[in-house]
Amino acid sequence: MKKTFVLDTNVLLHDPRAMFSFEDNNVVIPIYVVEEIDNFKKELSELGRNARQVSRYLDALRDEGSLAVGVRLDQGGLLTVATTARTLPPEVTTNRGQDSKILAVAADKKDELEGKEQVIFITKDTNLRIRADAIGIITENFEPERTEVSELFSGMSVIDVANHEVDLFYANGRIVPPDPYYAPNEFVLIRDESNPSHTAMGRFCTDQECILPISNFKQGVWGVRPRNKEQQFALDLLLDERIKLVTLVGMAGTGKTLLAIAAGLQQVTDEQRYQKLLVSRPIFPMGRDLGYLPGDVEEKLNPWMQPIFDNVEFLMGLTASDKRQGRSYKELMDLGMMQIEPLTYIRGRSIPSQYMIVDEAQNLTPHEVKTIISRAGDGTKIVLTGDPYQIDHPYVDSTNNGLVHVVNRFRSEPIAGHITLSKGERSDLAEIAANLL
Repeated sequence: MKKTFVLDTNVLLHDPRAMFSFEDNNVVIPIYVVEEIDNFKKELSELGRNARQVSRYLDALRDEGSLAVGVRLDQGGLLTVATTARTLPPEVTTNRGQDSKILAVAADKKDELEGKEQVIFITKDTNLRIRADAIGIITENFEPERTEVSELFSGMSVIDVANHEVDLFYANGRIVPPDPYYAPNEFVLIRDESNPSHTAMGRFCTDQECILPISNFKQGVWGVRPRNKEQQFALDLLLDERIKLVTLVGMAGTGKTLLAIAAGLQQVTDEQRYQKLLVSRPIFPMGRDLGYLPGDVEEKLNPWMQPIFDNVEFLMGLTASDKRQGRSYKELMDLGMMQIEPLTYIRGRSIPSQYMIVDEAQNLTPHEVKTIISRAGDGTKIVLTGDPYQIDHPYVDSTNNGLVHVVNRFRSEPIAGHITLSKGERSDLAEIAANLL
């Protein structure tokens, strides 16, 4: 049976192209969704830009025919803008009148197409899904690519080999794996099948179709030495200038942000491989007006960016006496080696020759993360870090956020690398809390 999808406002604000995501099925956009989108169009935030894009898409479709009758989409479905005179029962009517009218359009379509097409109401609003279900409307979240975190690509695999093959890997600096189907830049723990503690660590090289040893970090990176194999893998990706996109996923305390900043500072200040270290994190909700906080842009960002500053000061080995002498992260900013950038203003920019870290990337939507990565200019490296289990954004979750989306989409690209960090190294207490609470 063909399907008709009725879209809520938050779906289109989440992804303006959502209206084209339902293959050859029909799509209905309630006129009240258009009214709500109109309220966002003047905002300078990501929501405002998405609202304007939705309006442009609909206006372009209007040129091809009547939206009231329906306009044929490229994949064969029909897109219609619908109204209703229906009134919902008081028990499912919301305080927000537009929500009730949008739901009423879905109810109308359900009655109209009963036995002909299955009507599905698509919304990212949990409570509205409950109300829709209460009046018998099939409802779903908008999840074009849902991936459970437990099923997410870890970036690492293990192979068991004979004792002498581990020694040969150390001697020859390479090994041809028995199974050639590894992702580009996937890490491999080569383990002696007779002695599991006898191991070697390597990374799969697609060009040579073999596993090569990873770098040695005994000297540390800006004073930080890796404490486990996943941290060694992470540094290997972070310090490889051939890899332009790195994703680090892990729970709190696994060292994602600290390792990313340490590698960035080394390559900016010591190796001068990049012009500056550019650090940002979503100001939740992304695009919130910074005018709520006093001061200039830097002062407004300080509360949001304090975790970044804490990591930088830790790496600089600051003590109380050092602070009195004026040593802090501000030295790097004054020298132009480090910059704090709000994601709100990143659209339209081109960012060349910079090492860019986007912390808390799990709070980005797939559309927002595309906007960020597409800003990368020549010679720029982008590092996305985050914990999919710690989501503050109301319309993304652990299965469909921008960070998970990037891991899935870039898994087969030689220009990108990923590793999931699983062991907490902040403190024993922090690791136990992350696992138990």
